[in-house]
Amino acid sequence: MNDWIKGMDISTLPEVEKCGGRFFDNGTESDAISILKSYGMNMARLRLWNDPYGESGEPYGAGTCDLERTMELSKRLKAAGIDIMLDFHYSDFWADPGKQNIPKAWKDFTPEQLKNAVYDYTKSVMQKLKAADILPEIAAVGNELTNGMLWPHGNTEHFDNLTAFLNAGISAVKEVSPDIKIMIHLDNGGNNQLYRSWFDRYFENGGMDFDYIGLSYYPFWHGTLEQLKNNMNDLALRYHKDMIVAEVSTGFTLDDYAEYEKLAPHERKGGAANEKLARNVPYPMTKEGQCDFMRDFMQVVKDVPENRGKGFVYWEAAWIPVPGCGWATNAALAYTDEKGPCGNEWANQVLFDFDGNALPALKVIRDF
Repeated sequence: MNDWIKGMDISTLPEVEKCGGRFFDNGTESDAISILKSYGMNMARLRLWNDPYGESGEPYGAGTCDLERTMELSKRLKAAGIDIMLDFHYSDFWADPGKQNIPKAWKDFTPEQLKNAVYDYTKSVMQKLKAADILPEIAAVGNELTNGMLWPHGNTEHFDNLTAFLNAGISAVKEVSPDIKIMIHLDNGGNNQLYRSWFDRYFENGGMDFDYIGLSYYPFWHGTLEQLKNNMNDLALRYHKDMIVAEVSTGFTLDDYAEYEKLAPHERKGGAANEKLARNVPYPMTKEGQCDFMRDFMQVVKDVPENRGKGFVYWEAAWIPVPGCGWATNAALAYTDEKGPCGNEWANQVLFDFDGNALPALKVIRDF
């Protein structure tokens, strides 16, 4: 595995391709994985959902990242010589600090049953990946665990349960392949007090050892680069753990992309880097601003003490806007109890423009 990770989350890529997405570099059409590799991608991050389908079998969308699809993409990546970070969500759809929904099949389980389910499920997944010779190099046990997982039993008010669930997942990964590195991943990478409190409680509750602290850092939500720097520098000296910024991105435009998805006016929704949030970021939402941010961001990670900053993963680098590839279907909204619209609100933050052309920020990443 590379000592300096230039990673890309491309979990939605197969769905983008199926919906007609095409990718170009300097005017020449090519496969997105080949383009990203040519600009330095040496690891891909893939999310895994337990059962991302409604009762009638309707897919949840956003890649519908079940095990079968994850394995298919893993085979493509391994064939291309790309390492893999597998991101267990332990949910049937998106899991993040605002939602950690128990999978439908586990919804009536007790904490003890949930612990066993995490172990059994994780081990089963890893065994299938091993049999197909597509084991990941890194396994993230849970996604953005700031407020816990498998709510309500595993929220941070029940840190003993949370730790037990994580220990079960770590144990299962290590039993199948002791060499796989383990990540524990929180969001809000600029919040040092959050990370200190969370990991202190984790170890106080008997949390198993692991290899990487994962951080999410989105400059419009998670503070300044100086705050990210201060947090990572402190964590390096406090816990002596390697760190990867497992999610990062910033916008390259504030232009409306809805026409590319053929969305009706009522279906349109401002993305994470809309004008209001853009005011939180000292880098303009332009191609040049995206380049400058990535250059400064990578330097922060590289400069972490003890050489503990091991790289980054750019989140959903190839999720360009195409009709039919949004963040959720109606079946998914019913599962999460959220409201639409359901377009791709991340389209202005990827590493290709709306037409699929590689952006200049990729050269910055390649040359760093």
